[in-house]
Amino acid sequence: MSTPAPTPLIALKKLNVEFGAQRVLTDVNLEIQRGQTVVVIGESGCGKTVLLKLIIGLLRPTAGAVVFDGKILTNLSDRDLTRERLRFGFLFQSSALFDSLTVYDNVAFGLREQRNLKEGEIRGIVRQRLQEVGLSNEVEPKKPAELSGGMKKRVGLARALALNPEVMLYDEPTTGLDPIMTDVINELILLVRQRHPVTSIVVTHEMKTVYKVATRVVMLYPLARLKPGENQILFDGPPEELSNTNDPRVRQFIEGKANERLQEISGAEHSALRNEVAS
Repeated sequence: MSTPAPTPLIALKKLNVEFGAQRVLTDVNLEIQRGQTVVVIGESGCGKTVLLKLIIGLLRPTAGAVVFDGKILTNLSDRDLTRERLRFGFLFQSSALFDSLTVYDNVAFGLREQRNLKEGEIRGIVRQRLQEVGLSNEVEPKKPAELSGGMKKRVGLARALALNPEVMLYDEPTTGLDPIMTDVINELILLVRQRHPVTSIVVTHEMKTVYKVATRVVMLYPLARLKPGENQILFDGPPEELSNTNDPRVRQFIEGKANERLQEISGAEHSALRNEVAS
């Protein structure tokens, strides 16, 4: 007898998302197993960040279902949905730190709101998490405005890890960082996976991040650029298979080549010009 496939921790089933007349995701099916680090890539506007917000329940799908650990999120009460969200950590693209709070209070915020802990216990957790992301106690009294972009990202990661999440969501974790700090964040994502039994979903445009941290890569494509009936997921597999793909759209993205896109833009401009002259 064959061994049954494990139940996925996260499952997106025939997912559709529309904002008015704008379709962002259509008929997306995706299963994510415990312990995977799934990196989601694709052009701007293809729905990557929308996907993250659906998974954590910040957005509701127009149709289809998001299933987390066997529970359909849209079927949960507000209280139960809040309880499930506590199992997630979210590193926002802008870090989303509270400007009026110190580094210490930013990291302690979730612990104070959600856990019945004494301040001494909170202090121990805050310092441990800051140490894990390479920050000393000296940063604790600083405000976000006093930090560099890379330090803000690390504080945001420490805050996300403070509640020991089962799932970590990273939205463009290296955007705006120099190459060295980009590698620091990539290393921290790997360290989080090594130190904690966590499932990770990373949205990024940075191919160095893809090859360094991913156990699986999913590439989305904008609906407006798909042919009728085409799957919005162009690639789903291990990162080492990216270079062997036959899909020119995937190769164009991972190699960062603009030739075909420039031809499309040029063709669209010529078409618009012809329409203007004809009118």
